[in-house]
Amino acid sequence: MRAFVGDQKMDAAAAQARPQRVAFGVTLIIAAVFGMSVQDALFKLFSADMSLWQIFTLRGLLALPLFFLLALVLRPKRNILIGALRKWPLVRSLLMTVMFMAFYAAMPFLNLSTVATGIYTAPIFVTLLSAFVVGEPVGARGWVAIAIGFLGVLVILQPGTDAFSLWAMLPLFGGFSYALANIVTRTRCQHVPLPEMSLSLNLMMLLAGVVLSLCLLIWQPVGGLASAFPYLFDGWTTLGPLQWLVLALLAVFVVVIGMGLAGAYQSAPSSLIATFDYSYLVFAALWDLLIFSTVPTATTALGIILIMGAGLLVLRR
Repeated sequence: MRAFVGDQKMDAAAAQARPQRVAFGVTLIIAAVFGMSVQDALFKLFSADMSLWQIFTLRGLLALPLFFLLALVLRPKRNILIGALRKWPLVRSLLMTVMFMAFYAAMPFLNLSTVATGIYTAPIFVTLLSAFVVGEPVGARGWVAIAIGFLGVLVILQPGTDAFSLWAMLPLFGGFSYALANIVTRTRCQHVPLPEMSLSLNLMMLLAGVVLSLCLLIWQPVGGLASAFPYLFDGWTTLGPLQWLVLALLAVFVVVIGMGLAGAYQSAPSSLIATFDYSYLVFAALWDLLIFSTVPTATTALGIILIMGAGLLVLRR
């Protein structure tokens, strides 16, 4: 981590030199997180029908033709595949893949709002890393916002009580990985074309799906893990037309969301974009209510308000 920080650290002048297309970046991040919320609701709905690694693999394969079609339409100056396999896009994609794995692994066991809250510690981490790694100032108001944001997370997760679940630790780990990915986007992938960034992420998630599917094929889980947690430890299942339709939709989402997230963090200061990243919490609560008939408790609602308040405070700064 120390080597990473030393390699990435920039002074204030370098931070000011980065593109500041704020309105474009904000529009992209809101559209991207809305798409993510729909995608994640689909993951939760169909987690009983397919294993996570089956979804990763088949979705990745279905998305590949879309990327190459996109490359033909845009006619990039360099090969999209070569660009996607460069060092820093791959580093970013690895961090994003770890985030998605942690997020989706916890999803069947927690409501969408709770999982989202764990992941969305990421904007708080982004603000911290923006100060210490990127060189973008935070200020006193920003530090107060960070404290309020973490308080909101504690209110929702309730560590030390019966309401706390160990599954909730996975999204927290994913949140930190997401923050690191966004910092890499801002500092090392500033000028990488969006299709290359999105293809790189898809290839990394496809690789994760293939490798873990093969591992489960070779190593048969013991102790009833497959029957207790089929979403994580079971093999592939036979799919019907509905499941294939869902996978096709997820393939489209992975292209659009990958480009939107990368473009947002390329366009404006990461601490500002992270503020609007919080809008995912609103969408997650909405799908919990409309699709899963889960009404947030008063404690959860208070935590979401605190976290969003922290985001607004960062924006005001």
